[in-house]
Amino acid sequence: MSTEPTERAAQAPAEAVPAVTPRTAGAKAPAEIVSPGRTVTLDGLKAFYGSSEAVRGISLTYAANEVTAMIGPSGCGKSTVVRCINRMHEEIPGAHAEGSVLLDDADVYAADVDVVAVRRQIGMVFQKPNPFPTMSIFDNVAAGLRLSGRRGDVKDRVEQSLRGAGLWEEVKDRLSQPGIGLSGGQQQRLCIARTIAVEPEVIIMDEPASALDPISTLKIEELVEQLKTRYTIIIVTHNMQQAARVADKTAFMLSGELVEFAETEKIFTNPDDSRTEDYVTGKFG
Repeated sequence: MSTEPTERAAQAPAEAVPAVTPRTAGAKAPAEIVSPGRTVTLDGLKAFYGSSEAVRGISLTYAANEVTAMIGPSGCGKSTVVRCINRMHEEIPGAHAEGSVLLDDADVYAADVDVVAVRRQIGMVFQKPNPFPTMSIFDNVAAGLRLSGRRGDVKDRVEQSLRGAGLWEEVKDRLSQPGIGLSGGQQQRLCIARTIAVEPEVIIMDEPASALDPISTLKIEELVEQLKTRYTIIIVTHNMQQAARVADKTAFMLSGELVEFAETEKIFTNPDDSRTEDYVTGKFG
């Protein structure tokens, strides 16, 4: 739907000024903490590619420590919505957003907000695994820590992040080998480890398992269930079964608009809108 952002934009180094107050100053590495995530609230969000309006005034709240699935046919605007949340949409030439995106009570589009810090606090995992090709497994995870100037034991943080991503036992004896040499599913979990290493508040996953085999997909889904104890998670997916398995709430979009947002069980068993029922039962999409 939109041009894939560059790795540089996704992993840009953090500046000294945070976007909002960190969850816990000097917090332990992410694999050790069980802590509330942040609520994300969209209020009248609109997104444009030039003069074309791709997202039309969406308002909804992503609850802390829950998994929210974004579903809808290709081109409906769901990926654009999540890229607006961490301000990656504006990386596309001519693209801009209107309305507000709140991380708890802080507007990430406020004039004095550090955009790089926003992207550190709202991490993103893309559809296609994108480990840094010239870096080892260890350095892939450590890269964000080094770029952000985080202090502490980098080795310990890398290990705990790999544990948090369910990958440590598979790679602990080959940390110096290239990350690009892992299987597709392992590469995706490596990218998740890289994301959680810098201790975000929210994790966005844009179709994280669409290119993976069923076994790797299951591992990603099991990981999502574990990660929500520490993070707020938003997942874009075309897989209805996946949404039903992992999401606490589900938002259905169509033609840039939010059609329905409710508990996942309701969306799949008793939706209010006939268009939602048609989509989840496979009549279109």
